[in-house]
Amino acid sequence: YGDHRDLHLSIRRQRQMCIRDRLWGLRILIIFVVVAGTKGTFGFGRYSGEQWFDMVMFGLTIGGVYALIALGYTMVYGILRLINFAHGDVTMTGAFTSFFLADWLHKIGFLNEHPVLSMLALIGLAAFVCCAVALVVERICYRPFRHIVTLAPLICAIGASFFLQHSFRGMYGSGVRAYPDPTWLDGEFDVSISSEASEPLFSIPYVQPFVIVTALVAMFFLYLVVQRTRMGTAMRAVSEDRDAAAMMGVDVNKVIVFTFVLAGVMAGIGGVLYCMVYNQIYYFMGFLPGIKAFSAAVLGGIGNVPGAVLGSFFLGVVESIGPALFLDGVGIKAPYQLRDLIAFTMLVMVLIFRPQGILGERLATKRA
Repeated sequence: YGDHRDLHLSIRRQRQMCIRDRLWGLRILIIFVVVAGTKGTFGFGRYSGEQWFDMVMFGLTIGGVYALIALGYTMVYGILRLINFAHGDVTMTGAFTSFFLADWLHKIGFLNEHPVLSMLALIGLAAFVCCAVALVVERICYRPFRHIVTLAPLICAIGASFFLQHSFRGMYGSGVRAYPDPTWLDGEFDVSISSEASEPLFSIPYVQPFVIVTALVAMFFLYLVVQRTRMGTAMRAVSEDRDAAAMMGVDVNKVIVFTFVLAGVMAGIGGVLYCMVYNQIYYFMGFLPGIKAFSAAVLGGIGNVPGAVLGSFFLGVVESIGPALFLDGVGIKAPYQLRDLIAFTMLVMVLIFRPQGILGERLATKRA
């Protein structure tokens, strides 16, 4: 028996060493591609400083949108220890609903004449619809299985995702619709070193700082709610230990519902801003941003709110500059078409080499 056990342990150690060697080989291959691509890109000199600046700005813009959606993933996971895979399509429902209001406001001229009121109305409607849908998802997909350790909640959430997609496809068709583009977001402003310069150093479209600032304001609002309110304190207590929080008088059901409401608000804002960036909407639009936002949450550390924000901005910038920086230099044609490949490759790499994310998952056992 002892010889058999030693043989089993020896085989197990050999397998672990083999896997470790292969992972190191994968690391070396990725480093080689990154270094060779970066060297080749800068060696060819195909991109100017203004183009690199535009890529970084677009990355920060789309990263802000990913952050708003990723916050919903990470908050729900922090409370329930489950991933809400319907969250991306919850974002789509709010954005799609706001399209009809935006289209009507655009036709009567209110969207261009009253930008602040128009945006508040669009974000308010999208947030309300996302909250309502998120609460339905919580009630149907999560609450019945809250005390059962099975995969049923995840399967129900995936089913809810398909249900939302095809419900909107059946109601509004599968065609892509043009989201109204306000005139006050058209154009760009120039950035110069001095007022006497003949040409601007950089040009920034109005929509980019608008999206970034709006996303940061929404994140700051979320920070105040989580850190400065009694419900936020209850959320952090439930995240630490749900049973202990319930014994101390915290209404766990109320906290979970409030968490889904907050996730819905962030999703609604993110959906409207996403439409402002791309100016289009269709029934499948929530899937890809949802998956990328989930990747960003994993990258930063699922369950960690600052990590989700950091991971989202990092993913947005790498996704924006990665095709030109890493792929163009190794001779890949039309590298920008492979930007999704870079995003999901980062997710795979994080899951393999650092599954806890950049900032690490916030677990009560680690704090204790």
